[in-house]
Amino acid sequence: MSEEENTIHYHETEVLVLGGGASGCGAAIAVSEAGKHVLLVDKGKLESCGCIGGGNDHFMGVLNTDAPFDTIDDMVRFYSTPTNGLLPDTVRQWGEAMPHIIAWLTEVGIQFRKTDDGGYLRTQGFGQPGKWWILIRDGQFMKPLIAKKIREMGVDVLDNVMITKLLVKEGRMTGALGYNVLNGEFHVIRCKTAVLSLGPRATRVATNSTRNPFNAQFPSHNTGAHYILAYEAGARIACLDTRQTATVLPKSFGCPGMNGLTGEGGAALNYKGERFMGKYHPMREQAPRHLFVQGLFKEQLAGYGPPFYMDTRSLCHESQRVLSEELMPGDKATWKEYSEQKGVDLYNKLMEVEIGDLALEGLVMRDEHFESSIPGLFVGTGFHAFSGAMCGGYAAGGHAAEKAGHIAGIPDVNEEEIEQERRRVLAPLHSEGSTRYSQFESAIRQVMDYYMGYVRNERGMKQALDSLARIEELKDDLTVDNWHELMRAHEALTLLEMCKLVVLASIEHRETSSSTIYIRSDYPEPDPAMNRLMIVEKTNGQPRIFWQ
Repeated sequence: MSEEENTIHYHETEVLVLGGGASGCGAAIAVSEAGKHVLLVDKGKLESCGCIGGGNDHFMGVLNTDAPFDTIDDMVRFYSTPTNGLLPDTVRQWGEAMPHIIAWLTEVGIQFRKTDDGGYLRTQGFGQPGKWWILIRDGQFMKPLIAKKIREMGVDVLDNVMITKLLVKEGRMTGALGYNVLNGEFHVIRCKTAVLSLGPRATRVATNSTRNPFNAQFPSHNTGAHYILAYEAGARIACLDTRQTATVLPKSFGCPGMNGLTGEGGAALNYKGERFMGKYHPMREQAPRHLFVQGLFKEQLAGYGPPFYMDTRSLCHESQRVLSEELMPGDKATWKEYSEQKGVDLYNKLMEVEIGDLALEGLVMRDEHFESSIPGLFVGTGFHAFSGAMCGGYAAGGHAAEKAGHIAGIPDVNEEEIEQERRRVLAPLHSEGSTRYSQFESAIRQVMDYYMGYVRNERGMKQALDSLARIEELKDDLTVDNWHELMRAHEALTLLEMCKLVVLASIEHRETSSSTIYIRSDYPEPDPAMNRLMIVEKTNGQPRIFWQ
């Protein structure tokens, strides 16, 4: 065993923030403002990690102006539904945090686009009743600005540490274990409270036309740790049946951009040149994202595509310029190279688009104080987009800081538990097996592509469970050669667990409705009895599904 593998670092903090993306940064800001010691941990580097590490072109801002549907009450009514698990009190706190977070981001140098009269330039999109999306200029450069300010605030940061286990003792959250993905050094963290902000989506689940799982619609470094770590620790997870997501992508690009394209007024066309979304939703392309995907797929089933296109030729020149020069590059920095190679011209030509890869989500259940079913473990993610992540993290961080102030001490860590976890984590380095992480993960994607696509049925999903179980039999055969491969192996194992839970939940959701992105061929009609919240919880080592 190398010297690095023998090295164990111990840390203690009042509030532990797990994840350095927008949500984790929001949580760290709130804890720091509350005067509590905070330690922020991420397997990447703070300056580039998280969903916003690659850029973002919009921030959702409900500003309580005289504009239609521009109040927090409007937002609460829109987001608090029986099947998404969001409590009205938590949505309200998201809205209440918006002005402070917008001011904070402006102070660090984030450029929100303004109208000629000095107001924020906002667009409407994806089913929302009002113009809530504030456009961002040069959004691909904002994460280093946020990270610089976080460090200047005195937040302690552990870069490059992958969390592998949450510690729960005496019925409450007490810490976490992880290792440095660059050198293998093990880290033991004790805390009074923690905020879970490890990314809302599990990606690399399926492939798009690029056949490259890293050329994905959403950040490819998230494989479900946010849910699986919480599930293994005993937390309740909801919405695994309904929070599966995809989007419409520029053909072979792997980055959405649809919020900007539809918000500016772009039209979706089938191969006959017909603008078709009006058949499926009165808001057409500005319908909820998953219904936009459903509409595209229904056109495909009807034989009207592919190809499909986005038409931006009739937009005003300034909208075309903003899309080409600001919003699309803000989502992915290689947009201009892609446009040049593919001949994309938003001023004069149709742009071919396609349905992208599937991503999996859920919701770690929380109460009105953002506390999960594990006392002391607060949840920073679960709301929509950059705004929801950062404001949700901020609200969760405030509650975590307040509770930490009422906790006198932190229980000691069980050294045997530490050693057991350390050996489990390092096992692939010393394995004599022959299965590589790339093979293991590719097999998972193949199963999900076959049986968990946009049309699925119970027979196929049960076959998926059987196939995933066969892949799981190879986990002790995984072998790696270095620290990077070790990280990828553990991401693949997390991905496997996430897929298993989602398949189980999808089997139980026996309907096709506007609440899901997929069509059940064996249950093609909506069922009002399914308009409830599905919960998954680990009981006696096995997942238990029940309805709330």
